Amino acid sequence: MSWPATCILIALWFTLVPLSAEGKALTFGVVPQQSAKKMTEKWQPFIDYVSNYTGLNVEFRTAKDIPTFEANLTAGLYDLAYMNPYHFVVFNDSVGYRALAHQADKKIRGLIVVHKDSPIQTLSDLNGSEIAFPAPAAFAATIITSAHLRKNNIVFIPRYVKSHDSVYLSVQRNFFKAGGGIFRTFNISPEAIKNDLRVLWQSEGYTPHPIATHPKMAEDDRQAILNALIALSNDSSKSSILSDIGLGGFIASRDSDWDDVRNLGIASLSRPHL
Repeated sequence: MSWPATCILIALWFTLVPLSAEGKALTFGVVPQQSAKKMTEKWQPFIDYVSNYTGLNVEFRTAKDIPTFEANLTAGLYDLAYMNPYHFVVFNDSVGYRALAHQADKKIRGLIVVHKDSPIQTLSDLNGSEIAFPAPAAFAATIITSAHLRKNNIVFIPRYVKSHDSVYLSVQRNFFKAGGGIFRTFNISPEAIKNDLRVLWQSEGYTPHPIATHPKMAEDDRQAILNALIALSNDSSKSSILSDIGLGGFIASRDSDWDDVRNLGIASLSRPHL
């Protein structure tokens, strides 16, 4: 066989045969609840652990804001993603993302914070106020908190400030009387900001953020990553990797674990959610 023909056959072989898991970078998208710089610092040790444990090449990704993150999920750009419960319900149905794991023994709760020196003592005191939220489709921080306010006939003007950190900062600086968030991001916010805020209200709990995988991910890779998450959860010497991102141990999950969110009847990313 001539050398040109051999080259053609080799090229065809690489085209037709999938790359090994080790040769392909797997993108791990994380919902942008904080600045990209801060998230990279906090999440990279977690990503490194998963990569080293599995032998897979996992790369951290986020987006400039939550709407961009949603667009990336819509396009199926992430091989794995840490997304909010509402996003999972939407993108499990539309794209086919599959639940892999979620935090053990935890429920996600929406909360409303005010400045510690604010005269506001009840939700009714917020009637007519501007309230900061991360983004229209932030599940607990926006959708759940907004629904509760509307259910109680509290009129408010939503202002979307793109991240959880921006919510807490804007309330601390008295740009807004109140803001919506969740305990995980509130607890890991800077002490100087957190200490100037108080929680006015919190919601009931829902199944927390999943780590979900793209429908095309190989089962062997899914299992390897799940094994890494469980191993990390059981290794007390590595607990700081999880605590730095505000998480505890993981357990395996199924798509049906988010039926409590499905039962809320929120079917799309349309805005606002009433």
